[in-house]
Amino acid sequence: MVSANLVSAPARSGPPALRSVPGPTRLRLADLLHITDRTADDVLRGRYDHVVPPGGVPTDDRWFARLHGDDEVDVWLISWVPGHRTELHDHGGSLGALTLLSGSLDEFRWDGERLRCRRLKAGDQAAFPLGWVHDVVWAPTGPRSSSLTDIRGPSLSVHAYSPPLTVMSYYEVTAEQRLRRQRTELTDQPENL
Repeated sequence: MVSANLVSAPARSGPPALRSVPGPTRLRLADLLHITDRTADDVLRGRYDHVVPPGGVPTDDRWFARLHGDDEVDVWLISWVPGHRTELHDHGGSLGALTLLSGSLDEFRWDGERLRCRRLKAGDQAAFPLGWVHDVVWAPTGPRSSSLTDIRGPSLSVHAYSPPLTVMSYYEVTAEQRLRRQRTELTDQPENL
């Protein structure tokens, strides 16, 4: 369970994208980054070992567990394995953030003109303001490669959404390099698992 001081802790001033912007929640992106960072530390210290399936995190399929949920914020532990994508999506009316505990992820984000890729490595964080459209996929650790010979198990990340996810829209990039919404789904689960 995320302690109250994580939710209400003042965040340091950050880059313009992380400064306070009126939104659907009193929490800011910086607050969500703080929550995922503190929760990631708790996961690494073993506080959430009881939520991991017997035998450990699956290596052949994505897995997730809700670590905390209330009216203001949901916090999830998510595993990522080769061959499983989230699809290009947004988080509806929710802000989001993640902290990567282990492994690597590639995030493909729509920048208004094309998809841009960034590699996230263990210890990295990412924030998702309203309107953020992206796809997230497991990536091999080490240098960028299309080879899956560098498999070292699932990547693990902690995610926070505020308000909790209720809807996600899924998109495609057209031949004319435009973003087209394919469908919108009600959800109470993270990242289209």
